[in-house]
Amino acid sequence: MADATRDVEKIYATADVVAKLRRLADALESETPFRIQIAGERIRVPKRAEFSIEHERGDGEEEIEFQLKWTIEEDDDEDGDDKVV
Repeated sequence: MADATRDVEKIYATADVVAKLRRLADALESETPFRIQIAGERIRVPKRAEFSIEHERGDGEEEIEFQLKWTIEEDDDEDGDDKVV
């Protein structure tokens, strides 16, 4: 699979964000891989993903980002019973 660059920011309704965060928290707590759909693409997040929170401030704005980061490995594409978030 060729490397593809993608940088997407999608605004969701509050109810949708709440539902995604709840399911994400459940998957993190159970230390299991899961899938999340963002802007029409389903992404598999392995259980080894690292979670971080960033805070940025500047030009009269503040931003908080919740991030999951991992390196891509061959087994990341395996289908399974991953929870869809």
